[in-house]
Amino acid sequence: MAQVCLRCEEILGKTDVPQPPTAEVKADSTQLQEESKVAKYHTMDHKSLLQSDALYQYILETSVYPREPEALKELREVTAKVPWSFMAIPPDEAQFLGLLLKLMNAKNTIEVGVYTGHSLLSTALALPDDGKIIAMDTDRATYEMGRPIIDKAGVAHKIDFREGPALPLLDEMLQNVGMHGAFDFAFVDADKENYLKYHERLIDLVKIGGVIAYDNTLWRGTVAAPPEDDMNEGFRKVRVLTLEVNKVLAADPRVEIAQIPVADGITLCRRLS
Repeated sequence: MAQVCLRCEEILGKTDVPQPPTAEVKADSTQLQEESKVAKYHTMDHKSLLQSDALYQYILETSVYPREPEALKELREVTAKVPWSFMAIPPDEAQFLGLLLKLMNAKNTIEVGVYTGHSLLSTALALPDDGKIIAMDTDRATYEMGRPIIDKAGVAHKIDFREGPALPLLDEMLQNVGMHGAFDFAFVDADKENYLKYHERLIDLVKIGGVIAYDNTLWRGTVAAPPEDDMNEGFRKVRVLTLEVNKVLAADPRVEIAQIPVADGITLCRRLS
């Protein structure tokens, strides 16, 4: 099953995966109730944890949109029309990642979870002309939606897209000793149930001093919600997974971390050993 569907099942539960706009599906009262539980923690307008929509809009209009590369803007607008568009990173997070990569002078990176390629394009634009990204996702069709924009931006030569589940692809990379410690940065925005498995592999692929970034680690703020709080079961499942990920990363002596409340939460892990 495509990565897109897997991640929607995580959020909405297997019986509540939203259908593409062309599907003629009539929601019954039970489905609407479930969607309202998700809406409590998830707004389709933006992922920001800021309590004020006006404040978030101020940040976008003052600091993000005026400096947003035209290619990123175009891909963001294309992605907004795609089913499950909420899975893409928002523009302020794309700006943050791009600046982080430039500050690091990153050249070789890994991306687990691509979707339409919004974060991938942000990374590609930030890397030098000879930079390389190994990007992996189970759904090539969705990536191909953004590919023409990536081509037009002149950065397609930096991207090595590999279709398939990330775990075996990462295992294949680990078999190449030359790839151990060869990467400056890795970005993970994929199925939450495998985050810790990705971590155990990426820790060997990223160099000492390199950074692994995990997306969605505050999960709409539900990590601080009472366990008995009313929410969709799929949403609750990911909350439990996220809590475990955060606990393990915080205790991992191989990295130093910073959890940043940008978008839906990003945890940066700098490899120490």
